[in-house]
Amino acid sequence: MNDNKNTPPTNFIRNIIDKNLAADLYATKTWRGQPGPSKTHKDASIDEAKIRTRFPPEPNGYLHFGHAKSIILNFSLAQDYGGRCHLRFDDTNPEKESDEYVKSIIESVHWLGYSFQDEHENNLYYASNYFEFMYEAAKVLITADCAYVDRQTADEIRINRGTLTEPGKNSPYRDQSIDENLQLFEEMKAGKFKKGVVPPLWDGKATERIFEFILKK
Repeated sequence: MNDNKNTPPTNFIRNIIDKNLAADLYATKTWRGQPGPSKTHKDASIDEAKIRTRFPPEPNGYLHFGHAKSIILNFSLAQDYGGRCHLRFDDTNPEKESDEYVKSIIESVHWLGYSFQDEHENNLYYASNYFEFMYEAAKVLITADCAYVDRQTADEIRINRGTLTEPGKNSPYRDQSIDENLQLFEEMKAGKFKKGVVPPLWDGKATERIFEFILKK
């Protein structure tokens, strides 16, 4: 236990941060003012923030106590270590999300005494702004034979993924050729498949389902 009331209590997260900072592990990391692929940070300057954390809510409802704990953890760590905390909305399911919840979440962060904006940076982000990058990253994974397009239904995937006591089964589509997967992926983006057959890339949580279900492990 820590008896010094002026020193934040330690925990395994702070221990990891302390260890990495002491080793200058990320001393050369750069920042160009917003997230993005490495190629966009080639001409960036050294990041003044010692650490960067994030709170990534989905704006599909009002926050609860569990969210408050995450807000306090991530924003307080950024404050204590001279870093920045990003508020990044996971707004990839428009059927369940609304601006009302976005505004409510922002107000809740402020109500708890935190801010994602100062005189230097405004770290408010939306996942929907990075769809094109996600799409290109998915193609890289497919080309590297690390992902594939799975045409099973949600129920079939649930059954084949296994349980805590039973091993899962490979999808019958796991060994499709790279060219076939790329073609199917392009057709998914174009919306050529009915919902439930192959989830269109931009439909709700499709991007999340793709990475959850078809990444080869």
